[in-house]
Amino acid sequence: MNDFANAFLLTYATLFPIINPVGNVPLLLSMTRGLSNAERNTLARRVAINSFILLLGSILMGSHVLEFFGISLPAVRIGGGLVVTAFGWRMLNSGVSADNDTTAALPRPKPLDTFYPFTMPLTVGPGAISVAIALGSQRPAISDLPHLAVLGGAALTGLLAMSATIYLCYRFAEATVARLGAGGTNVVVRLSAFLLVCIGIQIIWTGWTGLNALPH
Repeated sequence: MNDFANAFLLTYATLFPIINPVGNVPLLLSMTRGLSNAERNTLARRVAINSFILLLGSILMGSHVLEFFGISLPAVRIGGGLVVTAFGWRMLNSGVSADNDTTAALPRPKPLDTFYPFTMPLTVGPGAISVAIALGSQRPAISDLPHLAVLGGAALTGLLAMSATIYLCYRFAEATVARLGAGGTNVVVRLSAFLLVCIGIQIIWTGWTGLNALPH
């Protein structure tokens, strides 16, 4: 039970700061002016589903693709940890989502074009994909099937919770901004950024320990 809870919290707590659905809400509102409540509901639902599929694919297949190119899993962890730490530090100093700058210059899309740019890169950008690959690289060997099943179920639950969070934030975007205000939104972003830096350092340490254990 502890392993399940820890894996769930690791998945959710790692992805939340980098995806930062609360911080994305003001940008989403600026890109969807004029949409009705029904259209925003549809948009939020489709973006949440698309995000889940992208993140699940990154967790399941990302590390295998890198292994195909001869990159060791500890190296993936160190690289992913560096990316996470850099994004967290950047967010901590700027107060914006690390992926948001990739969409700032994008033109306003046609309504309900839910994949680009609403799903990618606004919600699941390069930072989120890197985090998902780093998380997937930490799964146990397939020979340890019971442990793998528990951690896999926990990670899947974490992704579902993340997708639900995306849906709720985007569906009730106007209410979220009105309730939090500028100050509250900034507090959420800053705390999430600090947590992201700490998680990134932990991933780097895990990768470094793995590299030292490899035969030379």
